[in-house]
Amino acid sequence: MGELPAFEHTPIESIASTVNGLRASFLTHKTRDIDFRLVQLRKLYWGLKDNKDLIIEACRRDLGKPTFETYLTEVSWCMNDIVFMSNNLARWVRDESAPDVALTNKLFSPKIRKDPLGTVLVIGAYNFPIQLSLGPLIGAIAAGCTAVLKPSESSPNAAAVMQKIIAESLDPSCYTVVQGAVPETTALLDQKWDKIFYTGSANVGTIIAKKAAETLTPVTLELGGRNPAIITKHADPKLAARRLLWAKTLNAGQVCVSQNFTLIDKEMVPAFVQEMRNSLREFYPNGVKASPDYGRIVNQRQFQRLKKMLDESKGKILIGGTMDEAELFIEPTIVQVESMDDSLISEESFGPLLPILAVQDLDEAIKIANEVHDTPLGLYPFGTQKEMEKVLSQTRSGGASMNDGYFHASIPTLAFGGVGSSGQGAYRGKASFDVFTHRRSITRTPAWIEGMMDVRYPPYTAKKQKKFAGMNELKPNFDREGRTIGWVAWLAGLVGFKSFAAVIVAVGIRIYLQRKSKL
Repeated sequence: MGELPAFEHTPIESIASTVNGLRASFLTHKTRDIDFRLVQLRKLYWGLKDNKDLIIEACRRDLGKPTFETYLTEVSWCMNDIVFMSNNLARWVRDESAPDVALTNKLFSPKIRKDPLGTVLVIGAYNFPIQLSLGPLIGAIAAGCTAVLKPSESSPNAAAVMQKIIAESLDPSCYTVVQGAVPETTALLDQKWDKIFYTGSANVGTIIAKKAAETLTPVTLELGGRNPAIITKHADPKLAARRLLWAKTLNAGQVCVSQNFTLIDKEMVPAFVQEMRNSLREFYPNGVKASPDYGRIVNQRQFQRLKKMLDESKGKILIGGTMDEAELFIEPTIVQVESMDDSLISEESFGPLLPILAVQDLDEAIKIANEVHDTPLGLYPFGTQKEMEKVLSQTRSGGASMNDGYFHASIPTLAFGGVGSSGQGAYRGKASFDVFTHRRSITRTPAWIEGMMDVRYPPYTAKKQKKFAGMNELKPNFDREGRTIGWVAWLAGLVGFKSFAAVIVAVGIRIYLQRKSKL
């Protein structure tokens, strides 16, 4: 396996020259070449595969992650992303014909070209250190950008392994890693970027967005949120318990998209809690603490934050509650609370704490979910198809999984992102290419069409205005009351056809005159 590399802070004084070097490399246009991008992606794939054991060990040291979890959510995830990108990149980079273009405008060959944004900054998170750092970086490479990756210093071993992989696999003039904490991140944010991609807390996301606004730098923010689960009286309590418990024990609950609280019909509380006990015994037959399949809290600061939330709760602990600070261990803990103001709900827990709040019915659950001012990253209703559709139609969230815990976030080809306070922008699959790409609209005006375009040149006359209206004005298929009028749609189509026919006649006359002049 080899030795884990040491985590070392990047000298702050070198950051400006590093970024300037990447910008200079971008301006050589080497990253625009699709073959160059494919070679970089493929080399990164083998860098991940060859260093798989180091990644597993790094995640074990940083987060106590089980080998299976690291393989599932870190190594294979990124490797599959690369293969998917490589297989589809040639198709994605092609120019697109502009959609829904009027027949007359087709003569101008309107296209959408996919341009790389430029030199970008990717700031990763500690909870899934490989996936949430390399995932966006893979998109930046595919889009043809140059990039700096700033991994989270809270997962130092994983950060160091990523630096090793990138240094050995990628072109150093185009891609590099900057290591450090707040001072180094501040120095990075002082540079001019063409895009900043950040994954982490809303508090830090706000700081980054404010800093980016100073230079009108676009940002993508993948944040968290107080994500609700909703269990109706018609839900299957065993199914809900197993799936929500899994969602809160993966990575010891340090998952931005896992449920932060569960709104449950009062009739379902006893059955649900019992099924939670059954599922805990099934998942961890020798106890949670002794299990090799349960991780640890990332550091002491986060441990103390979670302990404080539980200590200040006015709820009743129904299951769990044991902790061991020396091992950074917190048992999955189910607490029945009486208010949305409880300390376990008022903030995102980002740990294995599972508060439940009994409600009268589904309408009350939806009302409470909508009163949470933070628009959640995920939403998880359990019940009948009709009930789940009602939840979807009357709530907002970045994404949703029906009868499950964040399955929508586990599909790497499905766009993933928040809305409002849970983030802005999306990535994963093709969206990872799109987020670092500028869709550049382009037209080509042929010289021969000049005779038809005199309508736009001064002096402006009533005759020219009438001609322009006949060429461009769309006729509505609705009246003043907003009601659809069937025959108007036909008339509008007829007017469009006549305009196109006029163009065809003009082109035909021009071709005839040109041929006649040559005779």
